[in-house]
Order: sequence, then C-alpha cells, then structure tokens
Amino acid sequence: MSKYIFVTGGVCSSLGKGVAAASIGSLLECMDLKVRMIKIDPYINVDAGTMSPYQHGEVYVTDDGAETDLDLGNYERFTSSPLSQAHSITTGQIYQEVIKKEREGRFLGRTVQVIPHITDEIKRRIYLIGEQPEVDITITEIGGTVGDIESIPFLEAARQFIHDLGEKYVLFVHLTLIPMVIGGELKTKPTQHSVKALREIGIQPDILLCRAPYQLDESLKQKISLFTNVEVEAVISAYDIKTSIYEIPLLFHKQRLDEIVLKKLGIPERSTNLNRWENVVNTYNRATRKTKIAIVGKYVDLHDTYKSIHEAILHGGIANNSKIEIKYVDSEKLEKDGKLLEESFSDINGILVPGGFGQRGIQGMIEAARYAREKGIVYLGICLGMQIMVIEYARNVLKLEDADSTEFSPGCRHPVITLLTEQVDIKAYGGTMRLGKNETHLLEGTLIREIYNSPVTSERHRHRYEVSNKYRKAYIEAGLIISGVTPDGSLVEAVEWPNHPWGIGVQYHPEFKSKPFMAHPLFKSFIKASLETARIRNEKSEREN
Repeated sequence: MSKYIFVTGGVCSSLGKGVAAASIGSLLECMDLKVRMIKIDPYINVDAGTMSPYQHGEVYVTDDGAETDLDLGNYERFTSSPLSQAHSITTGQIYQEVIKKEREGRFLGRTVQVIPHITDEIKRRIYLIGEQPEVDITITEIGGTVGDIESIPFLEAARQFIHDLGEKYVLFVHLTLIPMVIGGELKTKPTQHSVKALREIGIQPDILLCRAPYQLDESLKQKISLFTNVEVEAVISAYDIKTSIYEIPLLFHKQRLDEIVLKKLGIPERSTNLNRWENVVNTYNRATRKTKIAIVGKYVDLHDTYKSIHEAILHGGIANNSKIEIKYVDSEKLEKDGKLLEESFSDINGILVPGGFGQRGIQGMIEAARYAREKGIVYLGICLGMQIMVIEYARNVLKLEDADSTEFSPGCRHPVITLLTEQVDIKAYGGTMRLGKNETHLLEGTLIREIYNSPVTSERHRHRYEVSNKYRKAYIEAGLIISGVTPDGSLVEAVEWPNHPWGIGVQYHPEFKSKPFMAHPLFKSFIKASLETARIRNEKSEREN
C-alpha cells in the first residue's frame, strides 16, 4: 500500500513549499523508492491557463496539455515522477466535478456538503495517483497557508487520511517561517502560531521545515520542539541557500530528513545514492567560465514568470561547466527608448526572447531580435520569441513594413503570424490552443537537427498563433531556414537565421523538459555558443589592451 506525505505551509506564502516537496521526493528516489507528486491549488480557477503571470507566475505545461502551477516544474526538475492533469488539483476542478455529479443525480437526492462530498472528491483524486501499483509514496503539496479559508477543505481531507489509513501511512511536513527582526534575532512565535492553527484543524505535524536566513542553533530547535510537540530531530533548518536550489536535497540529507521520513512511515532503512546531486552542485560551484544572458520579456518584474527558462539556462551552464549571469530586460522599455538597445546588450553574449501573450512590449522584442541578427549575437526564440524572429525578418529582410501577427494587428496588410482557418471564429481563451506534447520533424543539414542528433523530437506546446504558410516560400527565397515542421509539413515549428553564429527559434517550449543533471539539448547548445562569444570578446579585449 502506498504511503502519503502532505506538505503544508504557514505564516506566509512563497516560502518554497514546491522546492521543499520536490527535494523530499528526490531524496526518496535516491533511496530507490517510487514517488508521485501532486499539487493542490486552493483557487477557484479550474487551472492556471487564464491567470495573469503577475498573479501566478509561470504556467507549466505537462505532456497531456494540462496548464498547471509552476511547482509542477520543480517536481519535474527534481524527480522522475510522471506528471499529468491528474497531478494538479484545484478548488475549481473539485467543485465542478461535485456539481456535475449532483446534476446527474449521483447523490440520490442527498444534501451535498463540503464534508463528506467535497472532501471525498479530494481524497478520490489523491488515491487515484497513490493506489497505482508501482507507487511507494505519494507527496501532496497543499498550496496557500494554514488559516486561509480556501485551504480548509483540503486540510480536512488530508486529516481524514490518518483516520482512513492509520498514522504509519501518513506523514505531515509543515513549512514555516522563522523571521529575523532588527538586531538579527530569529523569532519562533510565528511558527508556534502556525502549528497551533494546524493542530486546531486536527493535524499534528511530524516534521517542521523552518525557513530562516541562516541555520538554526540547537537551543532554538529545542524551543520550537517544546512549543510545537515536534521531536527536536524533526525540526529541520531550511535556511537560505547562497548557491543554487539544487543544493537543498543535500542540505536536507545532512540533517537526516530522509531517515526521519522512513522512520516515521515505518519503512526499513535504505542506502541513499546522492551522486547525481553532488555532481550538479560541485559542477555549479566550481565552474570558472562565465557568460551573460539577457531574457527580453514583458513580465520581467516577476521572475517566476520565466521560472523554467531561468532554470533551463542554469542547466545549460552546468552542462558546459560554466556560471551564468542572467539579466532581465523589459521589452516595453526598449520600444520606448531606442538608446537602451545598445546599453542593454553591450555586454551580453546571448539573447533569449520567451513566450507571452498580448501586444504590450512586442516592438521592443522585435528590436532585440533585429539587434541579435545584425550584430551576430547568439539568439534563442521560444514560442512568441520564434514568431518575433519571423516578424522581424519579414519587416527588415523581406521589406514588408506592415508585417505583423493578427494577434497584435488584426488588420495588418502582411499577417505573417495568424490563427489557423478553423480557429478564427473561436473567441474563448485557450479554446484553440495547441497544448501539450507534439512531434516536430527536423530537416537535414540544419543546426537544430545537429543539436538534437535526431530527425524527430517531441516537445510541449502552448500557443494559438502559427507562422502563415502564405509567406513560407518568400522566407525561404530570402534565406530564412525553415528547420522544423509538424509531421505532415503543414506548420512551421523551428526557424534559423542564415549566416549567423547561432540564431534559432522554436514554436514549442523546450524549457519544460530540462533538468539540472540533464540539460535540454537546445539550452546546452545555446549556452555553449554564448560561451564561445564570450571567449572571442575576451580575447579581442585583451589584444586591444
């Protein structure tokens, strides 16, 4: 029978529950246990697909096309747990399903209530994953914080797991904050109140992960233990990491968190093989080569919007034994002030334009792509970033000054990016998106084919608009390389600049499949090319001096 771990949070949000849950999962996998990860989001939205990046950060896409919370990206980067729509649960989904059953008469006229009907549906979805025969442990992260009204049904459902299965089958990990006040003193009172609120619901945490600026001393851990009824050894110091989040599994292992989990779940001791994480951390810390990458986007004020891209760039650095400095450039500012272009990219060795929706900041992205193409700067365009390449090439090489996407300019004379014919009359957001895993055929003799070392790749998509085939012949005649297409050849999936050191755009999202110990081939090659640019620049600077 599968065992269940629930990860909750207290005091405030954004403390790192997702990374903590993923790190626990990775440690269990290092002991050869089969793990499954689930994220519960208490918001009433059915999924994250229509939420603003400023509200929710990145929308992470699974193979089956689910638009989910960014924490599923952490799960995929840290563990081997397969992820799908079933691994992302929201309040909207739960109530939608319960109301559907009520309308179908499935409750036989009974009054439908939060307990037991809502909580039963929550448990059903968790059991659906946990009861798979190959699963040893199911880890469920409950979003929000203890005390939020939205989280109460999920916490109650989690409490019922103890009643249903017994204490040896259920473990509660509570992540909480130990703030530092003026003078540098760490205060435990918020943690005490957070645990008190959890216990009032009927849940006694087994393990505390205490977020703090620095490591907790023994006396502080004993104080926390006394006031929360959690054993001292199970009060884990989750202090700020100065290097990379990929050190967190090692940090937890040093404090015997993996052993404590096994002990409390009644699982016999197992040896732990942490070679993979040690290699990642050692490579990251010892790297001597450096390069600087610019991410040019419209949501740069919230870096979580580009979480997977940020991490995939770092993975490319690890794969090339190098450190990466990432600079976020606001594309809206670029279009308002042309002088910022040279200033923003004068010390940049690679430019990446990521995905996005809406017209704001588009002209700044186009200018960034033109600058990269004309100056020979390494460039990677992802989703919208590829469409930007196509628009820029049409305007400045094909001399179609009015070239644009119908997303931004519906009445433009040269719609080089358009909706498919069957999508034009559909107005619902997401209703016409190409979502999830799709195959791309890579053409012989192209750089991208060489990078993948394969004629076919399978990648995840999230977009509505496509490159218009009306202009495909003109692009090819003008030198633009169509390097990737759909299996039937009808849609453009990848383009490359001719006579350029490294300029590639892809319609899909390669960042979703990158891991710290296995960088995605495109990001590995992108960083390698930018390191070569950095080397050439350094040599030129040394000669001039």
